[in-house]
Amino acid sequence: MNKRWIVVASVVLTLGAAAIFQQYGNSPESNIMQEPLDEVPVEEVSNEVYLYGINVTGLNIVEGTVSKNQTLATILAPFNVPYQIIDEIAKKSKEVFDVRGIATNKKFTVITPSDSAQAQFFIYEPNPAEYVVFNLDSVDIYKAEKPVEYVEKEIAGVIEDRSNLAVEMLKQDVSYDIVDQFADLYGWSVDFGALQPGDKFKVVFDVKMIDGNVIGAGEIKLAYMEHRGEPFHAIPFEQNGEMNFFDQEGNSLKKAFLRDPVKYTRISSRYNLRRFHPVQKRYKAHLGTDYAASRGTEIRSVGDGVVTHATYTSANGNYVKIKHNGTYTTQYLHMSKIASGVKPGTRIKQGQVIGYVGSTGLATGPHLCFRFWKNGKQVDWLREKIPPSEPILAANKAAFESTKFEALKVLANITYPGETPKLVAGVEEIQIRLL
Repeated sequence: MNKRWIVVASVVLTLGAAAIFQQYGNSPESNIMQEPLDEVPVEEVSNEVYLYGINVTGLNIVEGTVSKNQTLATILAPFNVPYQIIDEIAKKSKEVFDVRGIATNKKFTVITPSDSAQAQFFIYEPNPAEYVVFNLDSVDIYKAEKPVEYVEKEIAGVIEDRSNLAVEMLKQDVSYDIVDQFADLYGWSVDFGALQPGDKFKVVFDVKMIDGNVIGAGEIKLAYMEHRGEPFHAIPFEQNGEMNFFDQEGNSLKKAFLRDPVKYTRISSRYNLRRFHPVQKRYKAHLGTDYAASRGTEIRSVGDGVVTHATYTSANGNYVKIKHNGTYTTQYLHMSKIASGVKPGTRIKQGQVIGYVGSTGLATGPHLCFRFWKNGKQVDWLREKIPPSEPILAANKAAFESTKFEALKVLANITYPGETPKLVAGVEEIQIRLL
């Protein structure tokens, strides 16, 4: 494929103080400094060059970053854009992107015709995933997303003395989102608060990349956890049109409820029929489970259901109560605020954010008090045996066995730190060498 070389310049704009538009910027009266960067190749398609979806064949391209106190007007004025067009663009763009939100150190691109010094396009990138195109000829504004590439990544780790899952995963540049997904996946199988030195994990997951840079985490695709010598597999398989994870025997890891209403945190107070109340200063039953978390932490519903209460009381503070079915009901107390749209009658999905951690009501500090009802009676959530989802059906067993075999090969070939890689091919060797 042919390459066309386009010079990209970094523009640093230092402009005077004379007013142009009080709303949008100042008139340029001082020198404009340009520091050229290295030439970079831009690929041609059928002898045409595209950038941000725009055919830039034969056009001049200048890239820069927004300097302190720069505005739309101070960026565009040096490119001979008439002030009336800047004003019109600023007013028209509010529904797509308010130009008053242009921020320091954000990237922008200016495109001009080869035979004119007046800019034809201005492109601003508010974040790594999106860009806003301002067509300065037609005064048209639109927002678009950059193409996202998903790249598979594998990691493995061993829990060390005085360590935990998050610490060991973060050592390998894994985002907290993957830690949270892993904790949710094994929430009913492994007590992450009681991990032992020597416990092991392996994870296969996607990372989201744009322009070669990691911008976030994708989904876990395969996982393994060994706790106190007991193996726990998480093998993905689609059944009844839904992708879920199953153990090596074909039992579903998914339960009717998530293990925790807040992501990967610690329990600060358990269900206790005789606890000294920190506010009322007397012994009374504590019929909930307290989760330590900072103010503003998202609170999520542990299961599907319908909101019955979303209000405030002096004891509970801001709270939400959800009826899941004829057997189970849950309640979430002391919220700093209830999530928008959550009100009595609202249908809620498992994992949906319903509020944010706070300390309203009878609370000495920010935390979530989570309460769990079974058949109208409050019970100890952590001792309750939650019903699992449907296991692998008989009609799907052969297909699952094939998927499992491939998954075990992948897991067996992921090595722990310091371990020598070894290609595993046969099922017997997998069973001997597995994890």
